[in-house]
Amino acid sequence: MSNIYPGKPYPLGATYDGNGVNFAVFADNATGVELCLFQTSDNGNEPEKRIKLTERTHQVWHCYIPGIEHGQLYGYRVDGPYDPENGHRFNPNKLLLDPYAKAISGTINWHDSLFGYEVGNPDEDFSFSQADSAPFMPKAVVVNNSFDWEDDQPPRIPYHQSVIYEAHVKGLTQLHPEIPEDIRGTYAAIGHPACVKYLKDLGITAIELMPIHQFVNDRHLVEKGLSNYWGYNTIGFFAPDVRYAGTVPCGEQVQEFKQMVKNLHKAGIEVILDVVYNHTGEGNHMGPTLSLKGIDNASYYRLTDENKRFYNDYTGTGNTLNAMLPNVLRYIMDSLRYWITEMHVDGFRFDLAATLARELHDVNRLSGFFDIIYQDPIISQVKLIAEPWDIGEGGYQVGNFPPGWGEGNGKFRDCIRDYWVGADSMLGEFGQRFTGSPDLYQDNNRRPTASINFITAHDGFTLNDLVTYNEKHNEANGEDNNDGENHNRSWNCGAEGPTDDPEVNQIRDRQKRNLLTTLFLSQGVPMLVAGDEFGRTQQGNNNAYCQDNEISWVNWEAADQNLLNFTKRLINIKKDHPVFRRRRWFQGQPIKGKGLEDIAWFLPEGMEMEDENWNHDFARSLGVFLNGMGIHSVDNEGNAIKDDNFYIMFNAHYEPLEYKLPEKLAQKNWHVVLDTSDDSVQDKQINSGESIHVPARSIVILCSPL
Repeated sequence: MSNIYPGKPYPLGATYDGNGVNFAVFADNATGVELCLFQTSDNGNEPEKRIKLTERTHQVWHCYIPGIEHGQLYGYRVDGPYDPENGHRFNPNKLLLDPYAKAISGTINWHDSLFGYEVGNPDEDFSFSQADSAPFMPKAVVVNNSFDWEDDQPPRIPYHQSVIYEAHVKGLTQLHPEIPEDIRGTYAAIGHPACVKYLKDLGITAIELMPIHQFVNDRHLVEKGLSNYWGYNTIGFFAPDVRYAGTVPCGEQVQEFKQMVKNLHKAGIEVILDVVYNHTGEGNHMGPTLSLKGIDNASYYRLTDENKRFYNDYTGTGNTLNAMLPNVLRYIMDSLRYWITEMHVDGFRFDLAATLARELHDVNRLSGFFDIIYQDPIISQVKLIAEPWDIGEGGYQVGNFPPGWGEGNGKFRDCIRDYWVGADSMLGEFGQRFTGSPDLYQDNNRRPTASINFITAHDGFTLNDLVTYNEKHNEANGEDNNDGENHNRSWNCGAEGPTDDPEVNQIRDRQKRNLLTTLFLSQGVPMLVAGDEFGRTQQGNNNAYCQDNEISWVNWEAADQNLLNFTKRLINIKKDHPVFRRRRWFQGQPIKGKGLEDIAWFLPEGMEMEDENWNHDFARSLGVFLNGMGIHSVDNEGNAIKDDNFYIMFNAHYEPLEYKLPEKLAQKNWHVVLDTSDDSVQDKQINSGESIHVPARSIVILCSPL
């Protein structure tokens, strides 16, 4: 260990080259940095080897140590002023995780020493803690990036052909009966043939994994016997979380993650990561000192102008990363590139993405973050999906992200729910959402695929619970049922919660099919939450962020096979018919030589809808014609894409209606391909002039082959 060389300031982190390791860490305001080496992750009384870094290039401290192998455990101690009012929280008594750590050996063992101040001191964070935190901190791990990817290639599935499946690594696989028990809940389980085959058979093209970056399990949750199950509390933006590793966790989680991606790619399934670059797990001014806060607090976080002791909190978690600073932008970009180039992921869903767009206090869609993404030749080529809001002023930015970005369309969710619950004056907005939300995206040179459509997501009711419960039931969270949004409403099913009443259950099943059908047959990219395809329940809990148990885990044994088969049919209809996954906007104009528009809207009586019909308070029913000749697109060989014609009858009214085919469609040969009132009905012929019975709260879909 006597041979320590200056090394290089880049790349940041610990870089193993086969002969030794280069260590580099950014700490602009620090006065001293020590590299700390450990032999085991459980430090106990084992002496650590401390190496004072003497080389500093600009703001980066660095060294190179020959002979160190991958698997080496390490951390940093950083010295400098402890001056909270000026934003500085240096404390060399605290062992700190490398922000660029590619793997982390374990998890936090909560103890008062993890805080930079003396917990319980009446001076609060103005006090200074002398306690050593190393025995209670996980350690960063030097990793070997070598991996046999064989001929792995990204599937590169176009947006308009994508079906996204939001899932939790543990929640999806923990109870899967066909996955070996010893790997359930892990990356290996996601990549297991049983899981991959299920996704493939369902028709999924991309699995969107809830946060897998190493995250902090909040102290207050641990003390209540709960946990941060969702993982939106990152502490390592390069490290796959050790909790989802089936192998011995000393860097092998990196290899396991790569194998998962490789297996999914072989099946043509993309991997999208839900990433949380807006904040970290270090909390507010009273939070722990685990990494960035102790390395250089003022160089990473957004601090208030009035008193830099406090953090600007646009996320509701206590802090916000300062994406206006060049080193933070580099940090985020380096992380994104790493996951693309080294881990082969295919895209990202950015949690609270409006936070990253904030210049000062305003959300600016042309901020430095988006400029850098736009010009980056690697990051700009993968799928980029924004959760287009945060909790700050002006934070709701649906429709305002730049071209090239997809957006979780919260307006689609709200509108479709309102329509099927029977709200008034919904037809006009329903038409916008069904056609890809042109009111949000068309004027910005964006396509219908900018709209990532969803009915449910991890943060809310499951599809089953949405139509089963009128109120949230979050008692298990220990907050007297005061947490979570209580925005559900009566679905007119006649009961609250599970029931044996067959009539009530029939209505609920029909509403599930209505919501799924609207989701998959609307223009845009559908996102399905794991388990919604077969009726997964969280027992009415719509905020199960802290429930790492059967409340959150997918119960495969309780799957509704009828609903699962119905969902597969829906996905196949979407995939088989380009008219439901258009790349361009509807024009509403007659098709040359055919006389029929690419889309047309009709009243149940068969008359074309007029402007006043869209805003009628009590109108809840309509028909829509989709012209398979009007797709306005070509295949890879330049041939015009054509499809069958479809006529879809939506009836959100509480009574059945008789629909009449419009006169200009009546001469075509039509047959029923789907009826949400009866999941077994398909391929029923419609006679010329025959009226079509559409039961209350249901959809009937007719097809006329070209």
